[in-house]
Amino acid sequence: QVQLVESGGGLVQAGGSLRLSCAASGRTSSSYAMGWFRRTPEKEREFVSAISWGGGTTGYSDSVKGRFTISRDSAKNTVYLQMNSLKSEDTAVYYCAAERYGHGLGSLIDRDYAYWGQGTQVTVSS
Repeated sequence: QVQLVESGGGLVQAGGSLRLSCAASGRTSSSYAMGWFRRTPEKEREFVSAISWGGGTTGYSDSVKGRFTISRDSAKNTVYLQMNSLKSEDTAVYYCAAERYGHGLGSLIDRDYAYWGQGTQVTVSS
């Protein structure tokens, strides 16, 4: 089992920055590829970014590419999402997730993830 806890959400003005953190616990939590997804009342859960279990491979949705950066600190079992140049359309609940199977590259598909955090709200005011 892997437990995930997100933090770092909040209210920020358009153009500002936030850094989300996802602390993972569990015996082998560092062996899992991790992803960030987001959900709004109008949209289903959508992929934002993912990082491989070793940290060497990352992926981003087109809507955040060039503005968001995913990283992980294996020693701390924590994954980060640095969000810069935030836009009002980035407003959502952000969830981190761990893949179903270990040693993955980081899937874009939410059903490939078996463990989810509780979510953290990000609100960008225009």
